[in-house]
Amino acid sequence: MDRFFSSDFTLGILGGGQLGKMLLTETQKWDIKTHVLDPSDQAPCKTGCTQFTQGSLMDYDTVMAFGQNLDVLTIEIEGVNLDALTDLERQGVKTYPRAETLRFIQDKGIQKSFYAQHDIPTAPFVLFDHGDDVREAYKAGDLQLPCVWKICRGGYDGKGVQILRKPEDLQDLPQAPCLIEEFVPFELELAVIVARTPSGKAISYPVVEMEFHPEANQVEYVLCPARIDQSLAKKAQEVALKVSRALKHQGLLAVELFATSTGDILVNEVAPRPHNSGHYSIEAAHTNQFEQHLRAILDLPLGATDSKLAGIMVNLVGKEGHQGPVFYEHLEKILEMPGVTPHIYGKKQTRPFRKMGHVTIVHNDMAQARVVAEQVKNTINVISIP
Repeated sequence: MDRFFSSDFTLGILGGGQLGKMLLTETQKWDIKTHVLDPSDQAPCKTGCTQFTQGSLMDYDTVMAFGQNLDVLTIEIEGVNLDALTDLERQGVKTYPRAETLRFIQDKGIQKSFYAQHDIPTAPFVLFDHGDDVREAYKAGDLQLPCVWKICRGGYDGKGVQILRKPEDLQDLPQAPCLIEEFVPFELELAVIVARTPSGKAISYPVVEMEFHPEANQVEYVLCPARIDQSLAKKAQEVALKVSRALKHQGLLAVELFATSTGDILVNEVAPRPHNSGHYSIEAAHTNQFEQHLRAILDLPLGATDSKLAGIMVNLVGKEGHQGPVFYEHLEKILEMPGVTPHIYGKKQTRPFRKMGHVTIVHNDMAQARVVAEQVKNTINVISIP
């Protein structure tokens, strides 16, 4: 086995946000040397890594220089220079996920086409070059409302996704490649995280259930286990593993899914990294997703994915009407609640709906955990300092 621990082995991370910060907690536990690249000098990862470099993730020369002396390179955000990643792979740097996988992930149109080609269940869709084409298709009667518009590149955290319900909703669509999905009246949004090693060993986490904010289209709550019957849970895990096999990814893959009223499971989209839907695992699972990602990319034995307790994750986002230096109002009150653990990401400035942290609630009983989660959500506020 390679000497990863307490040695000169260096793990590089492209991106220094909250996912990287939580990954660094695991590298510190195992004494793994780390080097992080991020464009912000206030990146949450800055104080937790062995070496920090400020620079653009999309600049070829910057990423190439960063990766030269690394043993393994991973990401915490998909928006990185793929030409540099490809050339680093050619030079022998082990990159997880591979540039090939990220090219697929960065474009939702390519993603959807991939699902269709590999017989992976997903909502019916049509690709368009720009907004004018969508409007023309509607005028010609080839497009039925309601439907879902998604920008192919650059969307995240609910941005770049819109339900088109009336003709006026088509007017401001950007002139960019996009896709239109058939509106699926799903009952639940689910997710499954799959871990896969370079040698091909794979394991999945339990199915989680996601509840979304109606305005921001962001996840408010993640519940594990999902409140579904075992047969549906098994089907969701089987679909997620099928996506994983088709992609041949290494590391973690979060597969977001729709469950319909007819019992079908449809793939929405995927993320090849630790994911918001897996944060509950830090407190609730035997092996949290960040440790699992390390195990996977270092080709170590994968850890147990089953849960110790029911877990719910509550996202902490900036309150509407607040922008500026952050203050976590009533944090001390949620700390008084049993089974409640806050995670603060280290972002100094808040703005409406910006992800600033999360809170995990663990309990023997899921129903009671959900009650406490609601109390947490109604107690803590992420505001700006007056």
